[in-house]
Amino acid sequence: MAVTPAERQVTARAADAPAPAITNSLEQGKTPAPQHQAQTPVSRRRALLNWAAVAAGVYLLITAVGVIGSGFSLAAGDQAEELFSFAANPIIGLMIGIAATALTQSSSTTTSVTVGLVAGGLPLGIAIPIILGANIGTTLTNTLVSLAMVRDKDQFRRGFAAATVHDFFNLLAVAIFLPLEMAFGLLERTATAASGLLGGSESAETGLIETILGGFGALIKGATGPAGDLVEAGFSPLPDVWAGIAMIVFAIVLILLVINMISRKLKAVLVGRAERVLHASVGRSPITSIGSGALVTVMVQSSSTTTALMVPLAGSGKLSLRQIYPFTLGANIGTTITALVAAMAFDGELGTIALTAALVHLFFNLFATAVIFGIPGLREVPLLGARWLSELAARRTLAAFAWVGVVFVAVPLVLIFAL
Repeated sequence: MAVTPAERQVTARAADAPAPAITNSLEQGKTPAPQHQAQTPVSRRRALLNWAAVAAGVYLLITAVGVIGSGFSLAAGDQAEELFSFAANPIIGLMIGIAATALTQSSSTTTSVTVGLVAGGLPLGIAIPIILGANIGTTLTNTLVSLAMVRDKDQFRRGFAAATVHDFFNLLAVAIFLPLEMAFGLLERTATAASGLLGGSESAETGLIETILGGFGALIKGATGPAGDLVEAGFSPLPDVWAGIAMIVFAIVLILLVINMISRKLKAVLVGRAERVLHASVGRSPITSIGSGALVTVMVQSSSTTTALMVPLAGSGKLSLRQIYPFTLGANIGTTITALVAAMAFDGELGTIALTAALVHLFFNLFATAVIFGIPGLREVPLLGARWLSELAARRTLAAFAWVGVVFVAVPLVLIFAL
């Protein structure tokens, strides 16, 4: 096609015209600064603010747990055991733990509150089934996440299996260790012995470790005590019983808000590192996967978040069920850090009691991992259960919703009111 003289003139002018942004920068002798260089100080400042928020959150968490202990002592007096006599049946305690955790979507909240109640006078024998129930209730979150894949049957089958292997493992762990606890007091005895070694006892000479931990506990108590006293003073105009109840309710709400905030802030500053740990370690070896699951959960302060992250990876086929399985066990172990932090709200004898309750959670998950995952035949049971249920759910979607409704809602509520 012939080009007219007018078109040649327009084309020449366009070719001679410099690109504005680049030419202007070159004419001024400047190189355009990369955008990330301008953002680095902002990102660093935001990270520092997030870490400050985490520190404030930990302070408020410890304070709130201390308020629960004080409030429960105030409300129950010497009647704590009688007040919770309805939960003396371990099955009821277990169901309370499941229902409370399913409701709050946070086992950390349930165990932290339980640690505070134990320090306030709740018998450890009643608290232990509640702590075990929290381990079951926390698996609801990743199961709900898998339901979002329901439209794609293959993806849903893989994702639902990855979610429910956590369910089956924790159900099996409780089926093994709750009877052992009822018969022999395995967890209570182990945790009591360990807390005695760490916190010291009246009958034993205080050693270096006990002195260090005792001093650290006193320091934490001294730092959080004034805030707890301020809360208690705020409710002091009420009668003792109502003041104690109000303090417990206030502290539970505060714990819910604080744990959620800590989780969000830690994810904001650490989620990239957490994902790198996850991708670098999952699938290498079972021990590495368990360790990385624990580490990532400590980093983001939420086992629900950790396990929920794995469900989409399983659904897409990037990770197999067998690769994800040990990682979820590590998440069980990592989530126990919150209760251990909560126990710092107390010192002296109350500190030892609170530490004992927190160690129950830790030892339960360590023993369950060692026994179930360590015995080859037993190790396969959660895998078989998850595969069977996911195949059923892929064929009949109603089965998945029935599993959630029955295990996490119907059975706990029916048994609480029936027993």
